[in-house]
Amino acid sequence: MKKIQMVDLQSQYQEIKQTVDNSIQEVLNSSSYINGPLVKEFQKDLEEYLDVKHVIPCANGTDALQIAMMGLGLEQGDEVITVDFTFAATVEVIALLKLTPVLVDVDEKTFNINIDALKRVITPKTKAIVPVHLFGQVANMDAILEIAKEHNLFVIEDNAQAIGADYTFKNGTKQKAGTIGHVGTTSFFPSKNLGCYGDGGAIFTNDDELAHTLRGIVNHGMYTRYYHDVVGVNSRLDSIQAGVLKAKLPLLDTYCEARRNAARFYNTAFANNTNIITPTTNACGEICATCNCHVFHQYTLQITNGKRDELHKHLLENEIPNAIYYPVALHSQKAYVDDRYKEEDFPVTNKLIKTVISLPMHTELDKEQLSFITRTITNFLK
Repeated sequence: MKKIQMVDLQSQYQEIKQTVDNSIQEVLNSSSYINGPLVKEFQKDLEEYLDVKHVIPCANGTDALQIAMMGLGLEQGDEVITVDFTFAATVEVIALLKLTPVLVDVDEKTFNINIDALKRVITPKTKAIVPVHLFGQVANMDAILEIAKEHNLFVIEDNAQAIGADYTFKNGTKQKAGTIGHVGTTSFFPSKNLGCYGDGGAIFTNDDELAHTLRGIVNHGMYTRYYHDVVGVNSRLDSIQAGVLKAKLPLLDTYCEARRNAARFYNTAFANNTNIITPTTNACGEICATCNCHVFHQYTLQITNGKRDELHKHLLENEIPNAIYYPVALHSQKAYVDDRYKEEDFPVTNKLIKTVISLPMHTELDKEQLSFITRTITNFLK
């Protein structure tokens, strides 16, 4: 059996080696390393794929979030609501901009923002909501948009883990994750479903005026060289990374389906184990063949018998990589501790940090590997 990887980027590269190598060689031949033709070509390709008017490439997903908030003109002290159970990048940009982060609990089944918890924390100072489409599943955007409209709030989608996913609205229409709110952001970190071979990110919007502002911010606030119209930063997607992404984008849907197939295998294998809660989807409660609401950036179990940490160790002993996302809630992190937060406000997050475990998930998993992983787990959790 081939060695199991948490994310097997080397095997994926071998499948697309010639296309990727050609893209990189094109950059080397042109020496257009910054804002070269491939950046513009990838931008256009991604706009077409997402059916969004504007894609603004940038240096990484964290920058994308920060620049989105800068572009919306949020001011010091404005409250921005986001989730307690996610990677710190989402909240750190709020703090960096001297905005006020407001953390709320998540839904136990989807790991996405809890709508009732969201409603409870809105105040006159609230200016934006940042739903995180965690592990590859889109948050409840019908409810979020309704709340945002009622309270005149911006919606900034953190789509770092769900690029390629569809959201099906209550009326049956569909839209790509990251293109639903006022602005969306993503990361092209190598392990993402659409990942480059370094750092990269992008911002999405259908708002022409906002897009213009964002394009200035990413380039030192310049629209004309040496004329700085807005306060900006230096955040650009380099041409080599754009070449890699341009080569991989046509395969994104195939990659997402491969991940769903692996998730189906896992779910079937664990279906009758009372010690395991498997992932479910918003749209239909299962990983069906008719929707693309979950693209499984991570496949995350909940272990209900108190043996999560023992399982983590057991898997490593059997050379099965795994990860615990996330072992410490944001409201408990030293950087973000605040007297406003009470433990009773985060019952789901406080449970998840003790029960979740993520298994290998990538496009190259084969049946032999999946069988070994699931057999190892079920034998341990009998």
